[in-house]
Amino acid sequence: MAKYEQKMRETDMDVNEFIEAVESPKKREDAHKLLKIFEDTTGYKGKMWGPSIIGFGSYHYKYASGHEGDAPLVGFSPRKSKISLYFTLDEQEREKLLENFGKHTKGKACVYINKLEDIDIGVLKKLILHSIEYIQKTYPQR
Repeated sequence: MAKYEQKMRETDMDVNEFIEAVESPKKREDAHKLLKIFEDTTGYKGKMWGPSIIGFGSYHYKYASGHEGDAPLVGFSPRKSKISLYFTLDEQEREKLLENFGKHTKGKACVYINKLEDIDIGVLKKLILHSIEYIQKTYPQR
């Protein structure tokens, strides 16, 4: 059986060039604001992960199945339809924080927003910090 090859990897692509290529002026503006919020909150400089995710920090994970890889601690992507926010938290904690987050939809690992004005930036910062804390407890680094 072929070994799984991780698709999402940190790249040398320039984050600002990526943001400037976003078609929607509003999404581009929000992406620049998010970049500053994530960098200020995490203390990490934004890096491109794969072709479209801006990630902050990184960690190494290994599942019981043996699958392992690297991923950003948190991140976002200004997609065509919505902005995807990537967090990894305890499900109950995530749900509690999202109660006061503002207008959003959610998937298993993502929270989707239309624009920054729809959400509470204070709650966003809590989601970022709690996600980093959760990952560092769950996947302690060697």
